[in-house]
Amino acid sequence: MRRQRVVIFENVIICSMNMLRYHVMLRWEPDDKVYTAWVPSLPGCVTFGNTIEEALEMVRDAIEIYVETLISHGEEVPTDESVIERTIEIQAHA
Repeated sequence: MRRQRVVIFENVIICSMNMLRYHVMLRWEPDDKVYTAWVPSLPGCVTFGNTIEEALEMVRDAIEIYVETLISHGEEVPTDESVIERTIEIQAHA
């Protein structure tokens, strides 16, 4: 979802920013004892943290850097606007 954010100082528009929203996935990694966080819409945007809160802080930073890098290179910034999320359950025979 995109929202526009405008910064105004003394009745002058300083900058206009798009607010972007991304789905973030988290998984506990028992071997490393960390939470891995990744953003499906931003390939390679992966980080980790010792707690869920830390992983979310780290992934927020990673998203901001990822998006700023794309913008600085003149590349299109992917969004989650057209993402439809569903969970599928299957039976597996072991």
